Amino acid sequence: MTNILELYVKLVGLVLVGFILGRKLPSSVPTRLAQFLFWVGVPIGIVAFLRKADLSGQIWIAPAIAYLAILLGAFLAWLGIKGQAYFTNTILTQPTQGSFILASMVGNTGYLGYPITLAMVGQKYFAWALFYDMLGSLFGAYAIGVAIAVRFGGGVKNYWQITKAIVINPALWSFGFGLLFRQVTIPPAVEFFLDKFAWSTVALSLMLIGMRLSNLKSWRSLPQAGMSIGIKMLLVPLILGSMLPLFGITGATAQVMVLQMGMPPAFATLVIAESFNLDRDLAVTALAAGSMVLLITLPIWLWLF
Repeated sequence: MTNILELYVKLVGLVLVGFILGRKLPSSVPTRLAQFLFWVGVPIGIVAFLRKADLSGQIWIAPAIAYLAILLGAFLAWLGIKGQAYFTNTILTQPTQGSFILASMVGNTGYLGYPITLAMVGQKYFAWALFYDMLGSLFGAYAIGVAIAVRFGGGVKNYWQITKAIVINPALWSFGFGLLFRQVTIPPAVEFFLDKFAWSTVALSLMLIGMRLSNLKSWRSLPQAGMSIGIKMLLVPLILGSMLPLFGITGATAQVMVLQMGMPPAFATLVIAESFNLDRDLAVTALAAGSMVLLITLPIWLWLF
């Protein structure tokens, strides 16, 4: 309980600071901060945290769990769309269906998943969260997610933007470099600076989430967003979390997997929605509402698992 309360103070405090700054500072500040974190902060943080992470055991199963969670979320979303059409005789538009499925399957396992995992489980198990995100969520969003967007969207504005998101993703490259850099011995002073810089990046990432949330004003799609959040943040973690012992995943590693599965919809869903002419209002509402619901679901998953 002490750890949860401490996490909430840091999590809510930093996001709130970012929210206030997002309302006060020029609109260019969140964009520049995001660019800094994307190109410099997050990649260096990944390298730093990987040095202290435990890569033993079944860690390579983490991406497989991520894909199971993504596919299960998409399937349950499809069932939800069919169920709504059957019981209410209302059919969602194609763009809305696309955004609904995306919000139900892809989670914010990076900017939110990393700091929460580090705070609640520790650096030792950070690699599980990293493998889940880098080899699971990233490709799930920009491969499976894009395929769904092409199916339901009204056209593509920029294929290169989507391709670049994977090929020129510095976090993915730093992930590979960090695995090699683990074997390199560096001076204690450099190690100390690297560690502090990595934790500063975590704080800035949370502040950036607050800045982005300060610009989310649409709540018209709350009913559909609520359904997608229920699938993404409740059903999927509950179903797959209960099955983790079948894969030999228990204890702290199971907590990491459940926490990653229970993250709110990713900002990538908004990027894809805008690029493929999906329902932007639904994507925006799911992002904002999901970030708030996390404060309720987080202690539930920690208690159950």
